[in-house]
Amino acid sequence: METKNYRKLGIDYGEARVGLAITDALGITAQGLETIHHNNNDKIILKRLEEILKEYDIDTFVVGLPINMNGTKSERVEKTEKFIHKLKCKFPGVKIAKIDERLTTVAAHRTMNDLNVNKRKKKNIVDTISAVYILEIFINK
Repeated sequence: METKNYRKLGIDYGEARVGLAITDALGITAQGLETIHHNNNDKIILKRLEEILKEYDIDTFVVGLPINMNGTKSERVEKTEKFIHKLKCKFPGVKIAKIDERLTTVAAHRTMNDLNVNKRKKKNIVDTISAVYILEIFINK
């Protein structure tokens, strides 16, 4: 009997955009999936996640928590925790892992600068790259 390989979905939850990354079927690598523009409407995100779950076998959401550099919880953490609660209600069968995402956005910007990504494109992919970093932190734990 073959065992099913489940993927992990990395989520960089932001006010206007959400970056998504996904592991390969073996859970070894992370690649950017997409950025969802949601204008503060979580329903748009949840609907898209529902579609992604139909397409891929995902057993874990890996959500980045934007903790302040000094270790305190930011206002964004509270909003992210509320979003995580919505995830738990809508997708009760999917595990949720929280990852300290400090510096992932800084690392994403550094990567884009190294690759000479133009300014207009940066805004659209920074969240996806951040989600890749969040997922990589989880994979490497």
